[in-house]
Amino acid sequence: MTTIADQLHHVQAQIAAAAAQAGRPPAAVRLLAVSKTFPATAVRAAALAGQRDFGENYIQEGVEKIAALRAMADIAPLTWHCIGPIQSNKTRLVAEHFDWAHTIDRLKTAQRLSDQRPAHLPPLQVCLQVNVDGGATKAGCNPAEAAELARAIAHLPRLQLRGVMSIPDPQPDAAAMLAVHQQVVAVFDTLRRLPGLDGLDTVSLGMTADMDSAIAAGSTLVRVGSGIFGERDYSGRP
Repeated sequence: MTTIADQLHHVQAQIAAAAAQAGRPPAAVRLLAVSKTFPATAVRAAALAGQRDFGENYIQEGVEKIAALRAMADIAPLTWHCIGPIQSNKTRLVAEHFDWAHTIDRLKTAQRLSDQRPAHLPPLQVCLQVNVDGGATKAGCNPAEAAELARAIAHLPRLQLRGVMSIPDPQPDAAAMLAVHQQVVAVFDTLRRLPGLDGLDTVSLGMTADMDSAIAAGSTLVRVGSGIFGERDYSGRP
């Protein structure tokens, strides 16, 4: 019987192989286990197998799991990433409970998160979500607007800008997918060269289907869910 620990180790081996193929050390790429829709017991199994970073798309569900896992004495402290859209009425929950927020694409959202981050917690680690390939209805800021937004976020006192995040659309072949991923990394490289932003270190890019090309392009954090936890059941969601 295949366990979550087995599947986790398989994904870790895939990441290491993709990194080696790209001429990068395996440690250069972190794994973010996407635990949306899965119960706290599944997260616990992955945590006991050594996984520490977990991503949640649904904020209220994530908050409930954060509380449940914190109460489990056999679990080491985990790092929680909000990787879903953040509506104005949910910024306080993110600011108070999560360690990272990946989907910042408006200054208004960033300002609310900074204002609502409790003083006793370290700054919220954030990524600027960029949209390099989609239309006006797709989440993420235009790459041409990224520098101005990044500078503004960097001045907010309770946030720490770490890099960029993107969710490119699937492409017809590996070469086309790599080219899109390289556009994301190019935005990151441009931001990193700006005065005051030289501490950026994170490119949150790539999921199960496009992980290899994301790593080849320079991703430092890949987001994998079903490859670790199995197929999702959305029947209980609105």
